[in-house]
Amino acid sequence: MYATQALTQFVPLAAEELDKNKVTPGVLGFLVFAALAVGVWLLMKSMNRHMGKVDFEEAPDPAAEPAGTDGRAGSGAGTKASASGKG
Repeated sequence: MYATQALTQFVPLAAEELDKNKVTPGVLGFLVFAALAVGVWLLMKSMNRHMGKVDFEEAPDPAAEPAGTDGRAGSGAGTKASASGKG
């Protein structure tokens, strides 16, 4: 209760000094913003590290035709043989 009474005595003093056209967040606002920015940066760094560990292999579509059944050269062994010059 005493702290509240002490603060109410300073309110009239602050009201005289406060310019309502030049209200800024100050040092505390900057520190809070900087802490949030560092936190977001750390979270993004951690997310990139975890996403790098993910080994995602998409399951083949059962409705799709297997590669090489339509007579065209696929990306199978024929490509490797022609690349090595044994072709």
